[in-house]
Amino acid sequence: MTTASTESIDPAVPAYPPVTPLRAGPLSLLFSNGDLRQLRVGDKEIVQRIYVAVRDQNWATAPVDLRDVMIDDYGSHFRISFTAIHRQNVGQQDEIGFTWQGAIRGDTDGSLEFVMDGRADTTFRRNRIGFCVLHPASIAGAAVTLEHSDGSRSASQFPTLISPHQPFMDLVAMTHEVAPGLQAEVSFAGDIFETEDQRNWTDASYKTYSTPLSIPYPVTIEAGTPVRQSISVRIIGDLPADVVGGTVTPPVTVTVEERTVATLPALGLGSASHGQPLSKNEASHLRDLNLAHLRVDLELGKSDFRATLERATADAAAINAALEIALFVGEAAASELAALQSAFHAVQPKVAHWLVFARYTNITPPELMESARPILHELAPNAPIGGGTNLYFVHLNRTHPPIEVLDFVSYSINPQVHAFDLVSLVENMTAQPATVASARAFCGDRPISISPITLRARFNADAAGPEASPAPGQLPDAVDVRQPTGFAAAWTLGSLSNLAQAGVASLTYYETTGWRGVMETEQGSPLPDQFPSQPGMLFPIYDLFAALAPYAGGNVHSVTLSDPQHVAAISVARGNQQCTIIGNLRDSNQRVALHGLQGSFTLRTLGDRKGSIHFDQEQTPVWVDLAPYGLVSLEYNKV
Repeated sequence: MTTASTESIDPAVPAYPPVTPLRAGPLSLLFSNGDLRQLRVGDKEIVQRIYVAVRDQNWATAPVDLRDVMIDDYGSHFRISFTAIHRQNVGQQDEIGFTWQGAIRGDTDGSLEFVMDGRADTTFRRNRIGFCVLHPASIAGAAVTLEHSDGSRSASQFPTLISPHQPFMDLVAMTHEVAPGLQAEVSFAGDIFETEDQRNWTDASYKTYSTPLSIPYPVTIEAGTPVRQSISVRIIGDLPADVVGGTVTPPVTVTVEERTVATLPALGLGSASHGQPLSKNEASHLRDLNLAHLRVDLELGKSDFRATLERATADAAAINAALEIALFVGEAAASELAALQSAFHAVQPKVAHWLVFARYTNITPPELMESARPILHELAPNAPIGGGTNLYFVHLNRTHPPIEVLDFVSYSINPQVHAFDLVSLVENMTAQPATVASARAFCGDRPISISPITLRARFNADAAGPEASPAPGQLPDAVDVRQPTGFAAAWTLGSLSNLAQAGVASLTYYETTGWRGVMETEQGSPLPDQFPSQPGMLFPIYDLFAALAPYAGGNVHSVTLSDPQHVAAISVARGNQQCTIIGNLRDSNQRVALHGLQGSFTLRTLGDRKGSIHFDQEQTPVWVDLAPYGLVSLEYNKV
């Protein structure tokens, strides 16, 4: 038995919100902060989440404050009531105020009803107010019967490949199979509903929402306007004993196989958005990560792109990496590309690959590639030239890029387009491979590069108007206070493992330094009360990349998880050395049963955190006890 422990200098590690487990006959579920989650019959999840969203004219979600919560739990049935208050931009001209009364009942026959009865407290511009129902991605391919507002019915199925547009329209109810002879019916009232495939944004769900997108938005809702909707869930059919029976939570297992499924993608980071060059100490730390590339964004229509290229070239050389150069070209492509040639020859950077985007459209147009390719090939003859979108997979899925003129295809990822809580982030991590599989349907065997991957969106891709600057003392929207925590490292581990096993060629995560990076700057956080890192602090994400550094270009082995909502893991080998990294995605201690390891190994903790890590390699399976959001690596010789 070996024990290792460290003291945390991380800011307060986030906690999962409190949940109340409830039952409605055979239906089990969780109530949390006004939402219903994980509606299950036995181990079959039929609904992932039911919640109310208030979305402003730029699709920002107004936060909710729950009051007067009353929960009457009778064991086999329950009643809940509460008041929900949404406030945003308080004291400003565009203040959002909306209040609703929530009433939820669950009965012994497996039926459930959730009613929201609301009213606008202020006059504001909104895109949507009402219920959203998330259907789990696990029901992909399942048959479904749809009921429409005119009373008609139609048969369909949940898409297997990601649907670029709404697969189901004009809904008042849908019914799908849970198990042979058992169905779940979800009904919608108070508005017309439709369904979108949220895997387009790497959410692990299909979302049925109120107010069709075909209706013009944003619109003004006047103070005093009522909004009333309801969602009903009903179980139909016989309940087999194995479905109704009680569930026992088994230990989480991680199984590593000898089978190689992919090559570890080329890993890179983005240049820091704060714009400061790397110090010698920062460069020394980043050099130890053995990065393949450093991304730099060049807005060729702006006069400062030369200085940006010079700074990125120096930073890349200092960390022994090549540049991933993302070009943003306007309609004056010829003159802008000529300016690039001049700037490039002045600094002579080493180029890993090019990303070509147009400022006037979301998808790389073929005519731009025709103009850019000969110039870029002359500047860096061996560097692949790719494109696609600087936005999300949904943009690529709706308008396919010109595959025939691209050496590889690229798009970006962040897990918080629609939701920001820990549960959603962890769920969404598992949907990332679905974008790769769906991309293969139209890009074939072209390599896929995902760049960048960030915790928060870099900008609002769907804003209908100007976005307000952060108030004094408030973090920018692109910054997540969880960046320097063990949770961020565990999430990154899960993302990297999912995408690596899906066969992605290149991944660019985060930035080098600062509050969107893998380490803090030597100057420290600009807002230490809001983002409490220490100057020069190495974030746990840094330790994850450092552990993978010796395995660049190595083989990724198949890893199977019994519960990807609780742990993440990757196993990579290079030569005779193999490394398995396991991360705890939860805010409590977890014991993990690790199968498939051969011989003796060395265990290291990654990152600074409270608690202890224990393992016993003399038993089969190997048992590893993880601290909250803890990460460990197990390194061993395969011979």
